[in-house]
Amino acid sequence: MGVAITFNPVQFVVRYPEFSYLANTPQLQEYFTEATMYHRNDGGGPVKDGTQQTLLLNMLTAHIAKLNAPLASGQTAPDTVGRVSNASEGSVSVALEMSSSELAQWFNQTKYGAAYWAATRPFRTFRWRTRCPYNPTPFFFR
Repeated sequence: MGVAITFNPVQFVVRYPEFSYLANTPQLQEYFTEATMYHRNDGGGPVKDGTQQTLLLNMLTAHIAKLNAPLASGQTAPDTVGRVSNASEGSVSVALEMSSSELAQWFNQTKYGAAYWAATRPFRTFRWRTRCPYNPTPFFFR
């Protein structure tokens, strides 16, 4: 039904050059593997086009990398989680908000996750399939 792809770090870095410092590390492959926990990549998902599957998984990999990867300067990734709901400048104050009931908020923490959330909207809609019409006549009277 769906399609499975293999991760190409070179293609990923071409699209997301801000992660070029991760290109030759096993960490980037691990981020892709984690992305497949959120987006099905075993050939059974709803995405039927390989190019589209690659784009979606790369968006999700970039989202996970942005949340977890150390910064290019060698500093660790920030530990903040959630969207900024309030900020002030004098004496620096930031308020973060994260509702555990809304999956969209987790994706909207980064521009990559927001793009993924918007791009996967057609795949999150409910598909109703009716079963065969009911025939009240027993099979032995046909």
